Amino acid sequence: MERPEPELIRQSWREVSRSPLEHGTVLFTRLFDLEPDLLPLFQYNCRQFSSPEDCLSSPEFLDHIRKVMLVIDAAVTNVEDLSSLEEYLASLGRKHRAVGVKLSSFSTVGESLLYMLEKCLGPAFTPAMRAAWSQLYGAVVQAMSRGWDGD
Repeated sequence: MERPEPELIRQSWREVSRSPLEHGTVLFTRLFDLEPDLLPLFQYNCRQFSSPEDCLSSPEFLDHIRKVMLVIDAAVTNVEDLSSLEEYLASLGRKHRAVGVKLSSFSTVGESLLYMLEKCLGPAFTPAMRAAWSQLYGAVVQAMSRGWDGD
């Protein structure tokens, strides 16, 4: 698999990582728009959220957003050596499988990530940047998908 263009990734992430919670909220708002069925997977203390807005304003979910942004941050930091994150990403995959996330939902997460980057960067988000991020995200999901292999 070709490696994504590290400089394009780092350069675009620099802007986003200044306000991770704000941009992470854009990502998840988009995700719930595209795949509303994911909402019931997020339950804290057995409480179901009545709406995406309800979920996006809960402290527990904001914590999840922060964690997701940290995972992306780790991927950006290790963009030239993603294999160093393989075990970590596979265990992250297992955790997601355990709570009922389908592997197929990660393609929607990828679309939501690209949407967020585009919203954040505007015209600075070039086709080359989009391609680099698609590649990076694809590699991350590939590593996470090992959490769905076997039992």
